[in-house]
Amino acid sequence: MKIGVISADSASESRVALTPDAVKKLRKLGFEVVIQSGAGQAAYYADELYQAAGADIANSSTEVVTQSQIITTVNDLPAPVTEHLTAGQVVIGMLDPYRNSQLDTYAVKGATAFAMELLPRTLSRAQNMDVLSSQANLAGYKAVLLAANEYSRPFPMFMTSAGTVKPAKVVILGVGVAGLQAIATAKRLGAVVEASDLRPTAREQVESLGGKWLDVPMSAEEAETAKSTGGYAWTPSEQYVKDQAAVVDKALSNADIVITTAQIPGRNAPRLVHGATLAKMKAGSVLIDMAAGTGGNVEGSVPDETITTANGVRIVGAANIPSQLAAQSSDLYANNLVNFITTLIAPAATDDASVNTLALNLDMNDEIQGALAVTHDKQVRLAKR
Repeated sequence: MKIGVISADSASESRVALTPDAVKKLRKLGFEVVIQSGAGQAAYYADELYQAAGADIANSSTEVVTQSQIITTVNDLPAPVTEHLTAGQVVIGMLDPYRNSQLDTYAVKGATAFAMELLPRTLSRAQNMDVLSSQANLAGYKAVLLAANEYSRPFPMFMTSAGTVKPAKVVILGVGVAGLQAIATAKRLGAVVEASDLRPTAREQVESLGGKWLDVPMSAEEAETAKSTGGYAWTPSEQYVKDQAAVVDKALSNADIVITTAQIPGRNAPRLVHGATLAKMKAGSVLIDMAAGTGGNVEGSVPDETITTANGVRIVGAANIPSQLAAQSSDLYANNLVNFITTLIAPAATDDASVNTLALNLDMNDEIQGALAVTHDKQVRLAKR
């Protein structure tokens, strides 16, 4: 069985779906691998490294598709590539399923498409396949470095003969994987860090990393509900949302750096920072909007652009931060894919015990496969949001 690797659009994506180390792992499992020439170049993986790992090199994406039963990609396949799919093939990648206009094409072609973003993150056996966590962890780290590069002052406090340099005040909005890594990185650089999240239960994680929790008063009933649900299924009251907005507005007015991380799969990112708050911020302060590619947490942010407001606030639309750490993010992503691919195969029946033959074992009743499959058996399986 052969696995193919498609080259991403180098103008917007530097990652590659499989690395040479991942190819070695797949070869040990019995797979053959073919990779489009230059697919790993932007992540510093040359064709020669893939060949040394046992992969074949194809001159075009069409060659990869026609040779492969499983096709791996970072993002959705380009439309011209999708047209070459045939029945029974499998596509695996971060397919942005709720915004993907090609799902009908996948279904018509008879391909089974797996969107890695849909992984049930509560399953313990799925943790090593969690692409959102592996990429967000790196993104949270890099976001702080981007902010440090944009900010005109240092992060840590300095005691000098010419005077004391005050530490930067950093506010993190959204305390998921990316937010927690951003807190840890900003603290290591010497900043004073505050954080907020709609989940009150995130407070303990923030404080364990040395951050200050932006506390919002809540009723005893709300506190008990939030605690019993772990925060994830908790629906805050209108008053709580209003009170949180006031607390965040005050913190941002005094902040030097703001990093926003909130994204909702299949929907536009929630607006966390409005124009009225931006107008109160200090000249030279920096906002890193990690959700710029899905609508933006910050009013006025533009994907892949840096905007300076009339009062001197810099808004960085960081649409694809993991691509800026392409070598490491590709490595982690490839490991996620290898771990998932192992759930799709079973030894094929053969009379020759010495022959290592693999067969696809697609099972939509499996809790992982069933959750990730957005097309199968010529049907679109994804419920619309």
